[in-house]
Amino acid sequence: MTHDVHIIGGGLAGSEAAWQLARRGYRVRLSEMRGTGATTPAHQTDGLAELVCSNSFRSDDDERNAVGLLHHEMRRLDSLVMRAGEKARVPAGSAMAVDRDVFSEEVERALQEHPNVTIVRERVDSLPASGATIVATGPLTAEALAASIVQATGQDRLAFFDAIAPIVHRDSIDMDIAWFQSRWNKGDGKDYINCPMDKDQYLAFHQGLLDGEKTTFKEWEANTPYFEGCMPIEVMASRGVDTLRFGPMKPVGLDDPRTACPEFPQGRWPHAVVQLRQDNKLGTLWNMVGFQTKLKHGAQVALFRTIPGLENAEFARLGGLHRNTFLNSPLVLDRQLRLKGGEHVRFAGQITGCEGYVESSAVGLMAGMMAAAELGGGNWSPPPRSSAMGALLSHITGDAEAETFQPMNVNFGLFPPLRDVKKKSRKEAYTTRAKTEFGAWMAELDGIPA
Repeated sequence: MTHDVHIIGGGLAGSEAAWQLARRGYRVRLSEMRGTGATTPAHQTDGLAELVCSNSFRSDDDERNAVGLLHHEMRRLDSLVMRAGEKARVPAGSAMAVDRDVFSEEVERALQEHPNVTIVRERVDSLPASGATIVATGPLTAEALAASIVQATGQDRLAFFDAIAPIVHRDSIDMDIAWFQSRWNKGDGKDYINCPMDKDQYLAFHQGLLDGEKTTFKEWEANTPYFEGCMPIEVMASRGVDTLRFGPMKPVGLDDPRTACPEFPQGRWPHAVVQLRQDNKLGTLWNMVGFQTKLKHGAQVALFRTIPGLENAEFARLGGLHRNTFLNSPLVLDRQLRLKGGEHVRFAGQITGCEGYVESSAVGLMAGMMAAAELGGGNWSPPPRSSAMGALLSHITGDAEAETFQPMNVNFGLFPPLRDVKKKSRKEAYTTRAKTEFGAWMAELDGIPA
């Protein structure tokens, strides 16, 4: 055998798991079907760790935010995703956003250069019968392998719909109407482009979302739900006329300079705002924040060009919709992410029922560490439940009810509660406790270098 672990899937989770195993001295065969002529409904390149939806890893605040705390913990464990993210970083206020092409290139370069990693462009159609394996094929697992997983788990696949936001060419945005500003001037203060709407413009836009032609579902997709954390904008609009104004189009903390007057020298808040975030390091591409959609492409172009400042918008990519698949992990996986009844196979990433780039990467990181511990005969214990990684792992592998299991972003609701702390200081208390207990856990890792 030329490898110690076979990892199937070269996305975020598979790449992170490969890195964690390789840096601990184990040989990895990393199989990725893209590059063989096969692809998925969402991918556009053959690059490892391609970001198919947003280019944001969300908040980088590790003092009061659960995903920022997850960033902190992954950095302490030498996460490849966090390393590459820093090199590919673009301005995004207090969030961590990246140039998606640079990010993918950094991940692939690091793995290609590591002597313990062999990247093989091949499609794997069934679960291996033996040998340490990590399946990290994500929510867009190819049909043949998905069928093999269904056969092994005895469970029908679970699924939800995920959506993709459009990307606009920067030089097609009218900056006589739009302006640069971060909400409440966070970060560098000018990390977003803002397109303002008055009430009439907003109401017309809202109606256009409701009336616009949408993609239709196949019969077998009819009862598939949406993921709440990535809801199509027209679905949000259907929940009420002001839903968007309290969501992705909220105007608070954004001062339109065109409305400056003696009483409001910096300008007043518009009725609603469409924000765009830088998508690449060159600053030539900007994505429409929160504007994931299932509108048909022609309807998107027509409607989004009614947004002030985007009347002549040119789109590098339009929005789309794809069906994601995940396991009922509390039922079919053990606490070490191993398949019950087939313990040589671990699962990692979004297919386990986590949601989000960082969460997927974190589960891949833990799967890599688990496999390394098993190969080395060490006694690896999971991170404390009070940590972001521990809370996420606990949700996937047992805390959630199997009957109602749904994908979840990391959040403080997954953490053991702190009932004796005042609400306004609870987030800081969660992160303080997590960092202390996570640090103690790292110090006690048995035979596995941090």
